[in-house]
Amino acid sequence: MGLMRSLRVTQRAMERVMLGVHNQIRNMEIRSRTRFTGIAQRVAKLKWQWAGHIVRGQDGRWGPNVLE
Repeated sequence: MGLMRSLRVTQRAMERVMLGVHNQIRNMEIRSRTRFTGIAQRVAKLKWQWAGHIVRGQDGRWGPNVLE
C-alpha cells in the first residue's frame, strides 16, 4: 500500500470519527459535510510551494541548482 493511499484512508477514517458516522455514508458525502480538501491535493500544493521557495533562494545554496 502506497504512502498516499495510506494517508487518504487515514484522513477518511478521521473524518468519519469526527462526524460520528459508520459504513452507511459514502465518502463523497462525508467529504462534502466536512469541506476538507483531499490530502493528496494538499501534499501536491505544499510540494509546489516548497519548490517555489527553493527556486527563489539565491544565496548560493545547492537547492536551486538541483532543480534546474
